[in-house]
Amino acid sequence: MTPSAAILAPAGPVLTPDEDAFFASARPWGFILFARNIEDPVQLRRLTDSLRGSLGRDAPILIDQEGGRVQRMRSPYWRLWRPPLDQMAAAGPAAAARTMWLRSRLIAHELREVGIDANCAPLADVARETTHPFLRNRTYGTDPTTVIGAARAVAEGLLAGGVLPVVKHMPGHGASEVDSHDDLPVVRRPREELDAVDFAPFRALSDLPMGMTGHLVYPAIEDGPPATGSARLIRLIREEIGFGGLLMTDDISMGAMPGTMAERSAAAIAAGCDLVLHCNGRMPEMEEVVAAAGQMTPQARLRSDAALARRHTPDPLDIEAAEAELAGLLAGKVYDDEPS
Repeated sequence: MTPSAAILAPAGPVLTPDEDAFFASARPWGFILFARNIEDPVQLRRLTDSLRGSLGRDAPILIDQEGGRVQRMRSPYWRLWRPPLDQMAAAGPAAAARTMWLRSRLIAHELREVGIDANCAPLADVARETTHPFLRNRTYGTDPTTVIGAARAVAEGLLAGGVLPVVKHMPGHGASEVDSHDDLPVVRRPREELDAVDFAPFRALSDLPMGMTGHLVYPAIEDGPPATGSARLIRLIREEIGFGGLLMTDDISMGAMPGTMAERSAAAIAAGCDLVLHCNGRMPEMEEVVAAAGQMTPQARLRSDAALARRHTPDPLDIEAAEAELAGLLAGKVYDDEPS
């Protein structure tokens, strides 16, 4: 059966009977998890198994495990990571991308162990001095070249670990000065700057399997709805940036989006998004989202098939060696895998 064009989240650490019945009926494309859903590895694996069981298929399960402030799985069971921008600075230009690959490969290992197979990373947003703190230290740099190298490394590290990357926030959130969780960012930058800086990393990463939109407005392109609900900006993502992967919204319940959950969801699908992401786990809102988003379109299903085909058994990983290499690079040491 065709899935609904939605990604949904359970409310807590255990799938309730009501949620199980709703998910079985609603048939979301996949699920996303948050800190409220996580207690320990045994519980988390039981939850991911239950979620897939509610649909009777190997549905993708996503998480935001960027490291730094945004990591849903934390100690004592999982590694804690410094903010990406801090790691990039500590590693220095020569080693930064390698450290981001190692970090992402280790993150992928932890995710796969508990049944999670998609991570909402890398960020390809280019930071400015004025970037809002909610985003700034989550980014990888302040110039497109640095961001492209690190984001590519993150994506490849995740893929090597059998985890699908979700590049975000398309077509570029780095110049935003307000938090889109609360308000609508209006990026008043000239089109030439947007093309050369903000959109450039997404063009370079347009081959990645999945992407996420940002809720923000660019008056230089269209002084209208946020990108998530803008047909003009979704066309820009598809045609000018060249992204051919599966495109989901950022959390549709964020404060930057106008209207009811149904209106937001319908606008995103009409604009050209493939999937509506809803994160807070509130049943009445999920019901609105599923009804308004409808079933996945044939084009969205083709993009989904292509993305899911890139899930695979993780490549072999020597965890101790990866950890040692990462520690050495971040300590300013030159790593040498040959015996001395």
